[in-house]
Amino acid sequence: MLSTFADSTAAAKAMNDALAKTFTPPTVDWASILPVTLVVCTGILGLIIEMLRPKRNNNAIVLTTLVGLFAAGVSVVAQFGAADLESFGTMVLRDRFGSAIQLILILVTGLTVMFSEGYLRAKRIAYGEFYPLLLWSASGAMIMATTKNLLMLFLGLEVLSIALYVLAGMSRGEQKSEESALKYFLLGSFASAFLLYGIAMLYGATGTLHLDGIASAWNPGDESSRNLMLFGLVLLLFGLGFKAAFVPFHQWTPDVYQGAPTNVTAFMAAGSKIGAVAALWRVLDASVTNQTLFASQLQDFWMPILFWVAILTMTVGNLVALVQKDVKRILGYSSIAHAGYILVAILAHARNPEAIGFGTVVYYLLAYSLMTVGALAVVSMTATGGKEGTRLEDLHGLWKRQPFAVVCLIVFMASLIGVPPTAGFMGKLMVFNDALNSGLMELAIVLAVNSVISVFYYVGIAKAAFVDDEGALRRESAPMNSGLAGTCALCAAGVFLCVLLYNPLTVWLVGR
Repeated sequence: MLSTFADSTAAAKAMNDALAKTFTPPTVDWASILPVTLVVCTGILGLIIEMLRPKRNNNAIVLTTLVGLFAAGVSVVAQFGAADLESFGTMVLRDRFGSAIQLILILVTGLTVMFSEGYLRAKRIAYGEFYPLLLWSASGAMIMATTKNLLMLFLGLEVLSIALYVLAGMSRGEQKSEESALKYFLLGSFASAFLLYGIAMLYGATGTLHLDGIASAWNPGDESSRNLMLFGLVLLLFGLGFKAAFVPFHQWTPDVYQGAPTNVTAFMAAGSKIGAVAALWRVLDASVTNQTLFASQLQDFWMPILFWVAILTMTVGNLVALVQKDVKRILGYSSIAHAGYILVAILAHARNPEAIGFGTVVYYLLAYSLMTVGALAVVSMTATGGKEGTRLEDLHGLWKRQPFAVVCLIVFMASLIGVPPTAGFMGKLMVFNDALNSGLMELAIVLAVNSVISVFYYVGIAKAAFVDDEGALRRESAPMNSGLAGTCALCAAGVFLCVLLYNPLTVWLVGR
């Protein structure tokens, strides 16, 4: 018996020695995770400050949050010239696209933080934990943008979503806020379930969680593997469709946007959408850049589906927005329409990847973020005395009470329409040209028609601020504090600077 034990021990030792000789440690690049680490640690530090300073103002937390975001932004910029690299066992990817998306997410989070404190005080929900939750949600979106590993993508999605579930229901005294959180939780849970089940199907069919490996494993000759891959891909697209608010997965968007606090709505409309679009780009880009013998055939399955999803998303978003009377619901349906515009740019790249890169998607996300966050920052001024009115008539008379805010609102509405020389115009023009150059003439026409339709409700928002009535003369609005003024000014300036500095900005972001 002792000899048997000795033999087994010797065999185990020999096996361990053999594994030690053949095992190659994974590449570990700490710089690639530094931006996410800084954002997460800043959130932890903000929570500690909240514990040490209960029931006091949140100025220290706001300052800490902005400093941490600035440091994270610097760490992203420092990596812009670095070579592409996959580290941590190919779970983390550092490339130009991921860095550009992370930088936009940091910008969106910083702009949201700037006007949040005054709004939260006006709503009487100035809870210090808002800022750590916002940072952790942003870190989830940053993870989604910098991975080709489906497990990491799912992890980032959950970090993004769980924090937003809490933030959506932060105004606990309002029924609509509680309803918003519940709807977002239920529908977000369905989206996560679809995504996770799709990941399981893809892993079962290919034996890998890496997107490049999945695309390369496509083999239409193997019927069982092919069907499993297609089923998994469809479920994966369902999950991302919910998060990006594509039609017909858009139902939660207007209700959640309306019920959530306006600063949370601003981050949802920009940050959450950026994370979902970045993940979708990774998934679809893997199938068009891995041109093995059968990879192009995989694209033939999802391209027609997403073609009609793009048309429905643009059209439904704009048409339903025409009949809305609540500003946040209008901007909610507007965000759905813009998701359709971005999807057109993604499909144009998929159709012609050699000529069309990710520059249009990145530029459009930057422009969309500036004008959407800025518009919702102006809408947040309707909050005062613990209450908030977001219907169109609540903007009446705003031009007399807050003329600077109304000027900024006009700039944001013009950019959302696509009036030159604004970033919205340049972004839509880029998408239109990409659609034409890739042979997607139908999508280009639908985009142009929907841009015309959107004029009516965007002009309606701007017009509401100039309506005078007796109620408007008595109505109060939140004061234009430094944070709100800074957000509006930066967003308005950014809308024009993105056009004036178009060439150097796109070269810097895209790297070519």
